[in-house]
Amino acid sequence: MASFDAASKKQVETNPKDFVHLCFRFGLKNITVLEVVTPEQPTVEMHQADILIKALHDGREVLVHFEFQTTDSYDPEMPLRMAGYIIRAIEVHRLPVYSNVIYLSPNAGRNDPGKFEQNLENHNISIEYQVFRLIEIDGQEILDLKAAGLIPFTPLMKRPADLDSEQWLRRCVQAADSIDGVNKPEYLGSLAILGNLVYDSQTILDIISEETMQQPSIVEYVAPQAREQGIQQGIQQGAKEIIRKLILQVLTQRLQLDATQTIKPILDEIDDLPRLEQLHSAAILAETPEDFMQALNKDSE
Repeated sequence: MASFDAASKKQVETNPKDFVHLCFRFGLKNITVLEVVTPEQPTVEMHQADILIKALHDGREVLVHFEFQTTDSYDPEMPLRMAGYIIRAIEVHRLPVYSNVIYLSPNAGRNDPGKFEQNLENHNISIEYQVFRLIEIDGQEILDLKAAGLIPFTPLMKRPADLDSEQWLRRCVQAADSIDGVNKPEYLGSLAILGNLVYDSQTILDIISEETMQQPSIVEYVAPQAREQGIQQGIQQGAKEIIRKLILQVLTQRLQLDATQTIKPILDEIDDLPRLEQLHSAAILAETPEDFMQALNKDSE
């Protein structure tokens, strides 16, 4: 996930204006980007995956905060994480904060309410933030806007109904190649790395090779990161399979639950490692099959 974070943050650092405009749904004209804020001590002041952009909105300094998230967050859940980020940003910078989370993977963020709430008598807390799921953003609109910072993300966005996935990827690559004033190998490399969340890496490189003049340099840029990413993905896939088997084993031995036909197909559809780890703990702690089923169904409610 480090390569996805790096590719995402690079686009914000290079084209912060596009992300500020995304925060306001491209509806504000009276906003000026001042700078990307880099915390001096990110492990203390802010989580290092955070991006903070200082801007001028109606003559008032504000912060626009982005968190890039590849998959769903369970420990802690995203509302709690975002509440922590927002409060720390306000405390450190003493400025109003517009906070946003961007989910990269198509299946991530479906259940994110965009709000942290504590409902206790006389101690209510409510902290809101904006949720962007790339799969729900009109990718063609971003291409038409020529928003350079967002174009590398367009392979992950909603494509036009009349294009298949490969045609859409080709259009995204063509648009990226048409952008002037960027380091083309690095820029197209970011598109390739991000696109690898939904496309086969060889398909991406083949299309980049066919549509641009960047093939030798793009491979040089992408290959080390893609190789590292491939190794990490292989390790994660193996870990997921092991945890699925352990969950079924625990259910069979502890709860005498015949899980092969009923539970296994559901587990096979869960591709998030922290979620599987959470379900393994739930299987160990469950007193009855109903307890486990309640945990299993929790994220689909």
